[in-house]
Amino acid sequence: MDAHVDICKAIAIATGQDFVSSSSRDCKGGCIHQAQWLEGACGRAFFVKTNGGGAVDMFAAEAAGLNALRATQTMRVPAVIAYGQTNTGTAYIVLEAIAMGGRGRWERMGQQLAAMHRVTGDFFGWDTDNFIGRTPQRNGHYRDWVSFFREQRLGYQFELAARNGLSIPESTVLLDCLDKFFAGYAPQPSLLHGDLWSGNASFTEEGEPVMFDPAAYYGDRETDIAFTAMFGGFDPAFYQGYASIFPLHPGFAQRQRLYNLYHELNHYNLFGGSYGAQARNTVSQLLRWKKDF
Repeated sequence: MDAHVDICKAIAIATGQDFVSSSSRDCKGGCIHQAQWLEGACGRAFFVKTNGGGAVDMFAAEAAGLNALRATQTMRVPAVIAYGQTNTGTAYIVLEAIAMGGRGRWERMGQQLAAMHRVTGDFFGWDTDNFIGRTPQRNGHYRDWVSFFREQRLGYQFELAARNGLSIPESTVLLDCLDKFFAGYAPQPSLLHGDLWSGNASFTEEGEPVMFDPAAYYGDRETDIAFTAMFGGFDPAFYQGYASIFPLHPGFAQRQRLYNLYHELNHYNLFGGSYGAQARNTVSQLLRWKKDF
């Protein structure tokens, strides 16, 4: 209860209006955190995620990503109200409450993502490290995309997988030949959602596209598109809408598997199981493709 009171006080300070929660209900907030919908007087409502004190950095990173995506004004992204740690040690983030679950235009979502990807930075990476799920996601500033992806994405996940018992002898070979997958293609540092699957995108009750729970950084826009297809894919209209604004390079078909290897490894490092075999198969297939380049 003390944590609840502290969070209500944080909302009041952030909004400049007193806030007392008159009701709350549990709701979905991902597989990591607890989530609640808080309602107060005059219909005011907020979406709150909480966890142990160790999650403070995760919520700070989430807030930075949401703020960056929202600043592009290309798509609906929940506003960050407050985040921090209560006096009892509970980490929290308070977001704009957006009622979701409606049916919307997938084409419009694709067009909005394409518009966001046209927002570029001066480097590949991010100002700070952040998280992909519970896994730390290393960033830094890089001028070369292939070096960034080799060192800060695949290389790091391979290191974690080895510590977690997954042996992929061909991983070094793949890392050494990554340039082969980028012949004739020079990606720009686009602002990315970074964790774009069906669980992190939806529609409001009025049908407006919404994206949330980012792992944002500047990178190759193809990585966002690749991950949308890893768990069954978005509606075909999403990809048609995206292509109408920002068509993909012809080599995307091979790089899609390469980019999703990052997520296969991360899922192995988080959950174990068959993701390890999936990652091994992907490495083998990528090296077979490399022979044809």
